Amino acid sequence: MDFRHSPRCQSYVDRVRAFVTNVVRPVELEHFQAMLDRGNGGDWTKWTVSPAILALKERARKEGLWNLFMPDPKHGAGLTTVEYAPLAEEMGRSFIASEVFNCNAPDTGNMEVLHHFGTPEQKERWLEPLLAGKIRSAFCMTEPDVASSDATNMRATAKVEGDEVVLNGKKWWSSGIGHPNCKVAIFMGLTDPAANRHSQHSMVLVPLDTKGVTIKRMLPVFGMYDEPFGHGEVWFENVRLPKSAFIAGPGRGFEIAQSRLGPGRIHHCMRAIGAAEVALQMLIERGLSRVAFGKPLVNLGANRERIADMRIAIDQARLLTMYAAWKIDEVGALAALTEISAIKVVAPNVLQHVIDEAIQIHGGAGVSHDVPLTALYSHARVLRIVDGPDAVHRGVIARVELAKYGGRMPGEPRS
Repeated sequence: MDFRHSPRCQSYVDRVRAFVTNVVRPVELEHFQAMLDRGNGGDWTKWTVSPAILALKERARKEGLWNLFMPDPKHGAGLTTVEYAPLAEEMGRSFIASEVFNCNAPDTGNMEVLHHFGTPEQKERWLEPLLAGKIRSAFCMTEPDVASSDATNMRATAKVEGDEVVLNGKKWWSSGIGHPNCKVAIFMGLTDPAANRHSQHSMVLVPLDTKGVTIKRMLPVFGMYDEPFGHGEVWFENVRLPKSAFIAGPGRGFEIAQSRLGPGRIHHCMRAIGAAEVALQMLIERGLSRVAFGKPLVNLGANRERIADMRIAIDQARLLTMYAAWKIDEVGALAALTEISAIKVVAPNVLQHVIDEAIQIHGGAGVSHDVPLTALYSHARVLRIVDGPDAVHRGVIARVELAKYGGRMPGEPRS
């Protein structure tokens, strides 16, 4: 593996870093303060899209910093996973940069699904406006009534009835569902319980104005609602759609999910590393500028050792994530299961630890809205759950490792 960025990648890194530093960051604090001042809370019907964000998006698009995650040069920058990964790290230094560059989840994953598996009609109706930033989308997989860490537990159904697919079930933590421009969701549900375990489920495109689709509420994360995106609880009650709403056909949900989640986890983890760099910088700057007991805070106790350990941990996480990205490019996501699961455990935990130490150095300010550490902490803690909790990913790593020696996890059935 060559650790140097390609010339194309380095050019994008420099441009993204400059745009985030000089254009995005000056707007960011005012944007979030305005949202706090509005105080709309969980009433997503009052959420609006900030004109400042729209202006940033238009400028980014004009400067060619748009859809950078898309590997197809017809739709985006045409970068490999390895080339996009450091751009995701730069975006992770800001709460809004991914949105500004039209590289925000869950739209990135949904666009990749449509790009790889969508029909020409599905691409025209949904992918094109998503690529243009005209609409937003959601992904409805997690359910409130089952342990969703095991996706085969899903109770929501997507049953074929004649020329229609009929959806029923409750979903929650459907990120982006509250956005005023969210027009479509990808719904995953059980189609054929008699089929092979990983061929039972399907993904279906659901226009949100379809009869029977109801957004019940927005779910707060540590008291915040992530306006204007939100994480919603959505009920699907006898939702009828033509069979053409299936993505790739019935029973292919898990196949699509595996394709979607590999690169997406690279994006998540590299953004987490970028956020960890911000938190470490804040810790050091605070520690150098504040004096207690006659010394700068960095010189008290074991703070210098902590800084060194955090530097090591961030760099280790970055190297492991870049290796996973390289392996995805070289041999595909299925052959990189261990590496993908490993980074999903490591990166959010490193981020959470660095933020926790930064909060401690900041004292009371660290748990206020005066600095962004509480928002970063919330992001880190949630990231240890989304796309599979830590325990599930450790289980994947152990299963792959044991298989090298003919072993199985205790209680694991023979395959």
